Amino acid sequence: MSGRGRPRGFDKEEVLERAMELFWRKGYEATSMIDLITTMGIGSPSLYAAFGSKEELFRQALDFYRATEGRKIWGCLTRKGTAFAAVESYLMQSARVFSRPDKPPGCLVVLSALHPAEHSDTVRQTLIEMRSRSVADLMQRLQQGIAAGEISPEVDLAAIARYYVTVQQGMSIQARDGASRRELEMIAQAALASWPTLVDADR
Repeated sequence: MSGRGRPRGFDKEEVLERAMELFWRKGYEATSMIDLITTMGIGSPSLYAAFGSKEELFRQALDFYRATEGRKIWGCLTRKGTAFAAVESYLMQSARVFSRPDKPPGCLVVLSALHPAEHSDTVRQTLIEMRSRSVADLMQRLQQGIAAGEISPEVDLAAIARYYVTVQQGMSIQARDGASRRELEMIAQAALASWPTLVDADR
């Protein structure tokens, strides 16, 4: 017999966005189930029925973040014509996204679980893998720059990719500490000034 049971009674995407912003603002460890129930506006049975555990809810929040907020930063890698323009947009979009007044500052993936804890180590490992994937994704875009003649084939692409991802992650921490969009853009511009030296093996 189909159609049995009561409807969930809430918009799953809407409450997931609320959970995402709570994890983003407070971090995984500091966010309690009471915090989540209060912020999401649903009862404990509904939360567990829809999302399972706190860890599973966090993983779904990460997926939602990557599909929404992350796309605003990473979408530029394929849209921009040159490798430099892609890296420039990546950093400048990060400055914008990390400093919006209507969202928590910084990046959920960078800030939500930095310290090891026995009962949340699998979460931390997931975030480490996501940050490593950022380096790999940027490195792949830089590889196209070699094919296009923008970047010397002799340079260490992994080091360049890691450098710019590290700058972006530092911008996330600066944003959490209160840096403005303009201040973050100045950090990005300083890092971009080193581009000619980084991509030319003869310099």
